[in-house]
This record gives sequence, structure tokens and C-alpha cells, in this order.
Amino acid sequence: MVLTIAFVMGSCMHKTADEPKTAASYNKILDSANRLYDEGHHAQAIAILDAAKHQFKLLSVQQKAEYYIFHYNYRYHILHNNNTAILYADSLLKLFSSPLLKKKYSSYYSNGCFYKGDALFSEGRFNEAYLYFYQGKLMSGQNGKLHDCMLSDYSYRMGMILYQQEHYRLAAHFFKTSFDEAGACQLSFKSIYRQQELLNNAGISYKGAGELDSAGMYFSKALTFIDAKSKLFPNATNSWNVARAVIYGNQASMLLKQNKFTQAEGLLRKSIAINIKKGNDNKDALFSELKLAHIYLTKSQTDSLKSTLTFIKPLLDSINDTDANADWNILKAGYYEELGDLRQAIDYFKLYDAEKNRASKKSLALKETDISEQLRRFERDYELEGLKKINQQQNIYLAIAAAFAVVAISLLLLIYKYWRKSKINVYALHKLNQQINTQNVILESAMNDLELSSREKDRILRAVAHDLRNPVGGIASLSHAIADDEGYNEEQKSCLNLIKETAYNSIELINEILEATSNNSDRLVNQWVDINALVNNSVELLRFKAAEKNQQIVLTALDRPKELWISREKIWRVMSNLISNAIKFSPVGATIQVGVTELEEEIEFTVKDNGIGIPENLKPHVFNMFTEAKRPGTLGEKSFGLGLSICRQIIEKHHGQIWFESSTDKGTTFHVRLKKSKQEPLSDTTTNSNSINVENRDTSNPTV
Repeated sequence: MVLTIAFVMGSCMHKTADEPKTAASYNKILDSANRLYDEGHHAQAIAILDAAKHQFKLLSVQQKAEYYIFHYNYRYHILHNNNTAILYADSLLKLFSSPLLKKKYSSYYSNGCFYKGDALFSEGRFNEAYLYFYQGKLMSGQNGKLHDCMLSDYSYRMGMILYQQEHYRLAAHFFKTSFDEAGACQLSFKSIYRQQELLNNAGISYKGAGELDSAGMYFSKALTFIDAKSKLFPNATNSWNVARAVIYGNQASMLLKQNKFTQAEGLLRKSIAINIKKGNDNKDALFSELKLAHIYLTKSQTDSLKSTLTFIKPLLDSINDTDANADWNILKAGYYEELGDLRQAIDYFKLYDAEKNRASKKSLALKETDISEQLRRFERDYELEGLKKINQQQNIYLAIAAAFAVVAISLLLLIYKYWRKSKINVYALHKLNQQINTQNVILESAMNDLELSSREKDRILRAVAHDLRNPVGGIASLSHAIADDEGYNEEQKSCLNLIKETAYNSIELINEILEATSNNSDRLVNQWVDINALVNNSVELLRFKAAEKNQQIVLTALDRPKELWISREKIWRVMSNLISNAIKFSPVGATIQVGVTELEEEIEFTVKDNGIGIPENLKPHVFNMFTEAKRPGTLGEKSFGLGLSICRQIIEKHHGQIWFESSTDKGTTFHVRLKKSKQEPLSDTTTNSNSINVENRDTSNPTV
């Protein structure tokens, strides 16, 4: 086989040297590489393609795209090197940097987004992955009409995410939808191979949901589909056998749930015989071997169990899968328990527990992400992005933006002045003073009117600020769109950037005014919240902001999960505000320490920086609304003086405490304490650490 492949490579290179270096001759080499890849000769296919690219200097955009896709699939699916795969996905996306190229090659750009999302997802960077999946969906068609074949890729990925979040029935729905949508794809080996995988994944999802009849039906459908379609691609016999072997292993898992060990053992042996071969799906073979070992443990066949575990160990070391490692250790523990060697059994139980904890942390991070909320946010962002594409004359844009900017700035200054000096109260008080000169008896009534006027002032202020937010937001969007245009001179660009910066600062001030004036009336909606997860979420979302100043955020969380009865959104806002302030007032390259400590009756959070500190004369005013203590950040960041006032209101509503310690030479530490609830959260699951299940976890997760 090696001599045959070398001959093919030599023949292709010889023909390339003799023939004109045309697009057609390069495409012939690409077809040869694809055939080798589909037959399982991945490294040889890559070698042929790299040699051809070196000889063909002037490739078309489409040929370059195919080259990057080829390398991405090899790095991601075969070598499992996510970081290198991301680089090839980036190279693919950079080919379509202009809107015209994105529209012309929308399917390539859409696939590039899906590819990068897959690799990011495998790296645990879920929020970034969701964004690329959504962008791939938007680009999966032309003229605003989505193409079913591209939508199939999107539905497939939604199914994968929901499966790993254990939403099994919903995952099965997406896999079936993807299968139906894939019918619109051009007939090829890859499209047909994906369809059998979708049927298999639907079966796995139903198995996870406990619907074994439906699972068995879809596994049978997948095998029938392979038998029918494999005749169209006879050269890919080995790939079809690998697919069958995977399904055999999944059918065996279903039978194990029904305690049909003999039938399951037969299917597992068929699966292993195929996928244990070099170049086949060795990882699937590993999981099938582990399932077989579980059968031996259940039947107390210790000799077979020992030989199987010994055979698995080298394969386990080369693949290094966390779930597989955990399964192997629990099987070893069971083996020694069968022999009566409890010391050895306990040692392997400890190794199993460590592996399961490692896997649980990664799984928890995925389950904590709300994909529905992420997609809604992307929809909103997309709608805002659409506002930038309004096609109007540049002079009208500039005139409208400038006029609205002047009006908005004037109104905001009036609002701020109104807040500071209380013009309405002064006017009302003046009227009351005139009445006092003639009749002192109505003094008490006048004071009540004054209090009512103050509340009305807050209401009006909220209404005005709310009504201003949309036009000022429009100004910000318009000015940003105009500033990106290359048709202005430096003076005009300077004016536009000033308008844009002023508009964004105005929006931030409006939001803080709305928050400050409405926060006192908000009713808390409390729920049980894992405080470690909440603080970790705040830290992770702000790491990118710290990275802009080359800062590092160090989190010290509780040793074990702890839930508090609090408003998740309000306390998250407090933590994010305190960390944002630490970033703002710390120098470039600084370290910010965030800690969570459990006291006897309280949980304490601390945010410590080594920044510019708070002078003594400003300390009494830090928590005041519109305080005079506001200062710009270390890089000139804007501050409105409302954030800490809002934090204090939220903490006081939770009957907690907030304070700080600060000096100008050592930085500032903010402390927040919240009381523990006397009522404990209800647990809906229990575990028995001493029991050994035949199938401790589902080892047949589909892979992206």
C-alpha cells in the first residue's frame, strides 16, 4: 500500500511538472488528494496538496479556500489539534475580507465560521463559538434567503451543543432537522457520510433521554442508510465500515441498559475488530473495549477483565481522554474489589474521582452557558448592525449627526444641571415662600407638595433619559458608520470621532441615570445561585477588558460550591462593577485579586487592586450619587460617579454590607458581605459513591 501511494504521489507531481500550471490541472491534484483522504490516507493526501500549492503560485480564491479547508479538517478531525485548526479557519475567513467577497463566496465564508466555532467549542471557549455559529447561519445563503444545506450544518451544531448540555430530546430534534435539511446538499461522499452520522446521533440522543425504542429505530435507520448509499462510493469501503462499527458500539450501549449482555458483547466485538485497526476510529474502539470490560466486571469474569484492561492501557495513553481514563480507573477498582484487595481498589477509586472532577468542571462550564440568551443577543446585535447600512448621502448624515449631537449634549447638560440644582424644587419652593408670607398655616401642606415634586422630578428625569437613549444611540451608530468612511479629511474625521465619543459617553451616562433613579423601586427576584459560578462568570467576562491594559485577574474561589438566596442579576452587576473599577483605576500590567471567603454566617467577596487609591478627602463621598469623588481611569477612562451608589443600593436591599479600605500608595480593597440563608437549597439528585454501574457514563458522545 505504501508503494502504491508513493507511485500516485510521484505520478501527480510528474504530470504537474509537464502540464501547464492551470486551474484545471491543480483541481485534478485536489481531486486525487480528496480520494486519498476519503480512503483513510490522510497524511499522504496532505503531502500531495502541499507540494501542488508550492508549484502553483497563483491560485484562485476558491482553490485557496479548498486548501485551507483540507488542512483544517486534517488538524481538527484527525490530529485533534484545535489551536492549529483555528489558525487555518482564520486564514479561510481572511480570504473574504470584503462584503463583496463574503456575498460571492457565502458558502465558503459560512463554513469558515462553522469551522472556527467547532474548534473554539472544543477548546471550551463557548461564547466565542456561539458567535461564529450564528455568523455562519447568517451567511449561509444569498439575497437574504438561507440555504437548507448550510442550515443543516447550523442545526447539526445546535444538536451537538444541546446534547452536551444534556437536553437530549431537543438535541434529537435538531439532528433530525439537520438530516432533512442535508437533502438539499450536492451529492458527495462527505454529505452522505454526514447524513448517516446525523441518524446515529439522533439515536444516541434518544438513548440519553431513556427512549430506547426510538434509539434502536434510528440506529437501524443509520445502518440501512449506509447499506443503500455505500454503493454510490465503493472506494470508501473502509470509511463505511468505520461508520458501521461506531453504530454497533452504540447499539451495544443500548442493550447494556436492558441487561442484554450476550447480544451487547457480540456487537462490541464486531465494532472493535473494525475500529482497532490503524487509521480507523481508535477512540471509538477504546470506548467499545471499556464497555466490554464492564460486561466482564458485571459477570465477575476477572481474567477476561484483567486482560482487556491490560490491552486497553497503551491505547488509553495515546488517546488521553478524560472520560476514558475515569472509566478505566473505576474498572480497575472493581477488578481489585473482586479480588478482595481493597487497598488497591481504593487507590483506583481515588484516581477515578480525580478524573471525574476534571470532566465535571468542563461539563459545568458548558451547562452554565445559556445558548438561547446568546442567540437572542446576537439577533439584537445584528439588528443594530443593520442600522449602519442605511444608504443616505454623506452630507445629510453629517448634518443630522451634528445637529442631533448638539441637541443631545445640550439636553444632557440641562438634565445634569437639573439634577444638581433641583430647579423644579427651587421654583416650587419660591412659590411656597410667597404663600408663607400671607399664610403660615399651610406650611405642612407645602412641604408635602415639595416631597411629591421631588418624586415627580425623578419620574420626569427617568422619562427624559429613557426618551433620549434611542436618538442618542442612533447618533452613536450613525457617527460610527460615517467615521469608518474613507472620504473625509482629517479635520472632518476629528469632528466625527468627537461626535461618536460624546454620543457613546452620553449613552453610558443615560444608562447610569436610569439605573440610579429606578433601582430603589426595583423588587428583588431571588433564586438559589452558586456563588463560585457567579463570581467566575463576572471574572471571565471582564478578562478581555483587563487584557486591553495587560492586566491579570486572579480569582480565589471557595473550595466547594455554595449557594445563596440572592438576585443573580443584581449581585452579578455589583461584582462586575467592582472589578471594572479595579481595572479602570489600576495601571497597565497590574494584578487584580478577586476572592470569595466563607464566614460563620456570611459570604465575603473582596476585590483588591494596586491602583491609584482614594484620597482621604474623597472617601466620605465615594458612595454618593453623582459624587464629586469621580476621577478618570489610569488611561483616561470616563467615570460618571453612579456605579458605587448603585452597588450600595443593591447590597442594602440584600441586607448586606459594602465598604472599602484604600490608600494612595497601596491601592484599594472593596469588601461585600452577604448573609447565608438559614434555608438550604433542595437537591434533586443523589449519588452512591460505593456502587459500580455497568455503564457509569455515556461513552458514545458524538463528536463535533
